[in-house]
Amino acid sequence: MSWKIDTNHSQIEFTVKHMMITNVRGHFGSFDGSVEIDQEHPEQSFAEGMIEVESIDTGAEDRDKHLRSADFFDVEKYPTMHFRSTKLEMAGENQFKLYGDLTIKGRTREIVFDARDEGQMKDPWGNQRRAFSAEAKLNRKDFGLNWNVALETGGWLVGDEIKISVDLELVQQEESRQEPQEQEREPQAA
Repeated sequence: MSWKIDTNHSQIEFTVKHMMITNVRGHFGSFDGSVEIDQEHPEQSFAEGMIEVESIDTGAEDRDKHLRSADFFDVEKYPTMHFRSTKLEMAGENQFKLYGDLTIKGRTREIVFDARDEGQMKDPWGNQRRAFSAEAKLNRKDFGLNWNVALETGGWLVGDEIKISVDLELVQQEESRQEPQEQEREPQAA
């Protein structure tokens, strides 16, 4: 079955250490993707997605401009990052490991998500929906995100480990179903 990400009800967030002591969080506001789910052979399921790096938002415009610059993501040269799954392993009831290739700044590295099937249901407009959550860690330097400043007291301004958290709501893609024009609209009485 084919599913498309409902970006209005999904989030891609990240966390990184600042000055070795606190967490800075951010998210990407513009992304897209799809999932093929094989119910009988889940290990043959497949996912892919794309993020528009320009949409990065940490709540501080100056920091976001710096992250978009050549010091970090270099969005003029590399406007998108991509994920494409390579393997899925079941890891318990409704839990699995999703392996895939993540490409940032033209560098592709394997990443492993600890993921969970959060369930599915039909929405008020007759569309089948399904949700997944996933978490992973990566080293930003593996993708050429090397900028940093040494602190006088030791350590670094920006941590190397990035924690990624993904919450996806998917809509099943079938010819007989249509996505609602306004997803927030209340269903009309019969």
